[in-house]
Amino acid sequence: MNQVVLNVFIEDLSFAALSNFFKHHHHSSHYILLDEHTLRHCYPIILKYLPPHQIIQMQAGEEHKSLKTCETIWQKLTESNADRNSLLINLGGGVIGDLGGFAAGCYKRGIQFINIPTTLLAMVDANVGAKTGVDFMGFKNQIGLFNEPEGVFVYTGFLKTLPERELKSGFAEVMKHYLIADGDGFEEISKQTRGSRHQTAEKIGHELEFSKNNWDRVVEKNIRIKSGIVSQDPQEQNIRKALNFGHTIGHAVESHFLNNECQKLLHGEAVAVGMIAEGFISMKQKLLSASELDAIRTTILNYYDLPEISPTEFKAIGELMKQDKKNSGEQIQFTLLKGIGNYSINQSVKEDTIKESLDYYNRVLHEYSEGKSSH
Repeated sequence: MNQVVLNVFIEDLSFAALSNFFKHHHHSSHYILLDEHTLRHCYPIILKYLPPHQIIQMQAGEEHKSLKTCETIWQKLTESNADRNSLLINLGGGVIGDLGGFAAGCYKRGIQFINIPTTLLAMVDANVGAKTGVDFMGFKNQIGLFNEPEGVFVYTGFLKTLPERELKSGFAEVMKHYLIADGDGFEEISKQTRGSRHQTAEKIGHELEFSKNNWDRVVEKNIRIKSGIVSQDPQEQNIRKALNFGHTIGHAVESHFLNNECQKLLHGEAVAVGMIAEGFISMKQKLLSASELDAIRTTILNYYDLPEISPTEFKAIGELMKQDKKNSGEQIQFTLLKGIGNYSINQSVKEDTIKESLDYYNRVLHEYSEGKSSH
């Protein structure tokens, strides 16, 4: 399978599109950005398809998505005399794609880069759409650029290298895409997750059709949903904001837990929290029915092990939300669901309602845990 969606290519084992790219694009030098995980598990798979290059290795993890890491990349490029005709190859998940694209956009006012995503999160979301950036002062993606890669080369075989938790984290973005644009897709997921919470990883994989024959279909469908929205609004002035459902609260929760040494949340887990809470807000704003909200929170709780958020943490999370890039003045702006499969952007929400949504999240989490214990 080798299909093109905008500048995204879904590869088979031959990596034909990647090989063709290097055949027809000539650069003065090549650099590959990776971390310890992709160096071990993914780099050997693509090595024979790459031109001569130098390795730039960073540490894995959201905590390293920083200007300090960018400085390391820029230092390596400078010491190697990389010029404006050099190419940076980003091999990794969302952190590497975001950070590498930002670093490339700044070096000598911009060099070209390509992304080779290795996680589900990067394949269906982070590497598609030209957003790049780093975290700053505890805020997600606070410093960044819109910077389009020359190509995104997706090989779903890399998903076999992921721990189950990472795979499930990426699947939160799949759920989000279906909630805003494909109600039938969400209904399919909802049916598959019922009763699967405490089955084995193998059984869950079967229930969710996470098989080698199926990933190309899931990934391609989600790339088409996202790229279809992005192509209409590249700079996020209007409908691209739809993609932020679950992320206003989700990003704030993720940032809050990033500074928590005892418990950290992956991006998709934080978005799952955000989707439950923002689903509740959607209902409060009379955009979503109670039965639809019930389907959303039940599906998510069937699939994720999520933490309770102490009421003492609400204020800190609220402060983090004030830095959300969709905000207008003092107004916290949300993308909410207008029924499952549709959305409404630029929804102003009062702080009391946000707090109520977090109370609701804790309540349904507790009820779910109690129900699980009684069986």
